Amino acid sequence: MIGRRTVLKLLSSLPFGGLIAAGIPAGGSRAAAAGRLTGGPAPESIYATIGVRPLINARGTVTIIGATRMLPEVQEAMDAATREYVQLDELMEGVGRRLAERTGAEWGIVTSGASGAITVATAGAVTGGDPDRLWRLPDLTGMKDEVIIPSYSRSAYDAAARAVGVRMVEVDDLQQLVRALGPRTAIILVLAGRRSENGPLSVEEIASAARPHGVPILVDAAAEGLEVPNPHLAQGADMVAYSGGKYLRGPQCAGLLLGREDLVRSAWTNSAPHHGFGRSLKVGREEIMGMLAAVEMWFERDHEAEWRAWETRLQHIGRRLQDVPGVSTSVRQPEGRSNRAPSLVVEWDQARIPLTGSDVEQLLWDGEPRIAVSGMGSFLPFPPNTLPDIRINPSQLEAGAELIIADRVFAVLSDPPERPRPSGPPDADVSGQWDLEMTFAAGMADQRFAFEQAGSVLAGTHFADMGPRDLQGTLHGSDILVRSSNTDRGMRINYTFVGTVEGEVMSGRVHMGEYGMAGWRAARLRYDR
Repeated sequence: MIGRRTVLKLLSSLPFGGLIAAGIPAGGSRAAAAGRLTGGPAPESIYATIGVRPLINARGTVTIIGATRMLPEVQEAMDAATREYVQLDELMEGVGRRLAERTGAEWGIVTSGASGAITVATAGAVTGGDPDRLWRLPDLTGMKDEVIIPSYSRSAYDAAARAVGVRMVEVDDLQQLVRALGPRTAIILVLAGRRSENGPLSVEEIASAARPHGVPILVDAAAEGLEVPNPHLAQGADMVAYSGGKYLRGPQCAGLLLGREDLVRSAWTNSAPHHGFGRSLKVGREEIMGMLAAVEMWFERDHEAEWRAWETRLQHIGRRLQDVPGVSTSVRQPEGRSNRAPSLVVEWDQARIPLTGSDVEQLLWDGEPRIAVSGMGSFLPFPPNTLPDIRINPSQLEAGAELIIADRVFAVLSDPPERPRPSGPPDADVSGQWDLEMTFAAGMADQRFAFEQAGSVLAGTHFADMGPRDLQGTLHGSDILVRSSNTDRGMRINYTFVGTVEGEVMSGRVHMGEYGMAGWRAARLRYDR
């Protein structure tokens, strides 16, 4: 068992011993904090040594920019775990008992994040912990191979369940759910939120239909804290998945699966270090003990003090900006349980400050130090923020970072730089269909554009493997910009094509959001007469 006293005892020999949740950095002074946050090639920046720019995270617990600020107690627990060896099944047995004691769930395991928890929970429900079935995954012949999911729960994280080989069965209401339940149903996956608590397909309502069939319910509560009693289990869910790298401030590559003991044990059977399907979903002794320390600290942290510190930082930024003509700020409180933190909304009069939200986000991202606000950090946010506002999340800031953010935002809004805007009439009419060739990192694909053009404005359809999606764009001179987005069934496929048109051919580069860059070339489709 590891508790606060144990953690603090381990910490007592370290320079930062005793510094906890409120976000006060070791060293204490604002100057020291600012020095660490400059983003320049300072000796203490391990990233700068390989030419990678660190950043100030004013966006929140988003994986692509590093997610949470891990608690020092968690780091110390992980460091302590590396100094000794242990048998991992025995370790997880002890951790399972302690998680049950702390959370009130029957059992718990540490997983490779919330997505990893969803995968092994699904695999456990499919196989029942039978090694013969486990070794057949993702071939589900003769096994339960369907996951029911309410339409409001569709998200990018469905992929964690689909990895097992199951088919997702989407339902909109209780009648559809009842019809979908059957001998092939392995599990029901629900995304935590207001609709899972109070909507027409709440967990409680789903449980009333699923319980007679013996079908378990898994709730994805990745970004929530650990309320006791657990609200999802109390509503009738059988398991709940959490991320370590979000509100819990644990290891980024760890998570929790809590719930019914038989199902959670089956999930562990399908997890690493056990061979077979789940071997890649590995958590080491360091992540396991770090995640347990984060759980222990959840019940010891002064959450009210954390909140006050966050609001104080936002208030400083607001005061710094109040003298900029045309700028207003307001603190917004969160709704629901996920990613709970206040945020500062900064708005401005575009007649005085001719910048969009995306402009300001990009200026802060490109500046020194680099600052991530709103949606920045995920390559090109889609759709672009054309409104005159940005959002600042304080939950991952070190003390002193608010001073830097306030100064940088003040500088941008008080003396806005001129941003180049495309202009001029189009050189061509691109209306019609175009054969599109995409060149990816290690492969190619044939797709298609269908354009309608009104002056410089383009609209139409982008046809690709995962189905058609609307496109919009512009053509100024020979410079073309086209955006398309497919968010159907939780997908996140966002493309921004940039290039030039030369006669019957157009080509350039495409930003694929989180998936990087690719090349593209399109030729006008000509029909034989």
